Amino acid sequence: MDADDHLMQRCFLSLAVLGALYLASVTFRLLDLLGIPTSFFLLRPTDLRRRYGAWAVVTGPTSGIGRSMALELARRGLSVVLVGRDADKLRDVSDAIGAAHPGVQTKTVLFDLSLVSTPQGDEAMRRLREAVEGLDVGVLVNNAGVAKPCAAYLHEFDVEAWIKMVRVNLWAPTEVAAAVLPAMVARGRGAVVNIGSGSTEAIPSFPLYTIYAATKRYVAQFSRSLYVEYRSKGIDVQCQNGSRASAPLFVDTKMASGVTKAKRRSLFVPSSDAYARAAVRWIGHGALCMPNAAHRVQRCIAAAVPDRVHDWLRLREHLRQRALFQRLRSARAAPGTTSTTAASGNSETHGKDRRD
Repeated sequence: MDADDHLMQRCFLSLAVLGALYLASVTFRLLDLLGIPTSFFLLRPTDLRRRYGAWAVVTGPTSGIGRSMALELARRGLSVVLVGRDADKLRDVSDAIGAAHPGVQTKTVLFDLSLVSTPQGDEAMRRLREAVEGLDVGVLVNNAGVAKPCAAYLHEFDVEAWIKMVRVNLWAPTEVAAAVLPAMVARGRGAVVNIGSGSTEAIPSFPLYTIYAATKRYVAQFSRSLYVEYRSKGIDVQCQNGSRASAPLFVDTKMASGVTKAKRRSLFVPSSDAYARAAVRWIGHGALCMPNAAHRVQRCIAAAVPDRVHDWLRLREHLRQRALFQRLRSARAAPGTTSTTAASGNSETHGKDRRD
């Protein structure tokens, strides 16, 4: 083989290596755009009980994503501490877990999270700490959230209404995480999952839901920073749906039902059970994630739309929702009128009215 042949072979090999590197770079960028860490493909499904601990704490577990997450964690073999404000509904979820998974234990803690950082909230936080004391709490799911007031200008409600939203969506996950982290640090393992929102990252604004979106933006940054702080201590912290891979997403829950009625049965609107199955599988795979595959596709589409178009579309849609909610409130307020549209997205609940 002469020198020219050797030169051609070396050039071919060099081009092949460069092509492979370029293809790998494009692949990794595409995975990053879709919010999929490479570890998701390299690792088998996690045995949460063995990796993190025997117990999970779930806030807002009485319906929607919270209930589905509690049941899914129980299916994975974790006992569950259920934290919410309605004793009857907590008992119902506890009974459902016991019936479906006889070997799984449950505890319930009454806690109205809209009272966080008040004397009543401090007492409820004390009860929560007592309930988890001595338990091998491996997973915390900060799911509870509210969107009331929804589709409203800032001046249309008094400050206390916004403060309640801030307490549930922002202060509560902070205080609950602070309550369980010391024991996780002592054991050198654990996972904290904070449920964020697609309203905070993939789209530039979320008008008429401003406080809601702002609180969820906090959740994303809070989670990302805690991930960096605690990963060396064996603790995974993750924000789901609140990442740079987020989109204007919906999950079919009571909070979303009033504004996504026409979108039900869509591939882009998963049921809370389907969402929970994916969400639990993603625990431990990155600081910020989007569990639902259809949501990731939706995010890619949203990324191609200019900010001005997003702003116009969001404002137009949310003004339509505002008009609808005003009509519903007027109908409920009318003498002798009973509205059957309880899921209009305007009821204040923890974990059952979620718009993510």
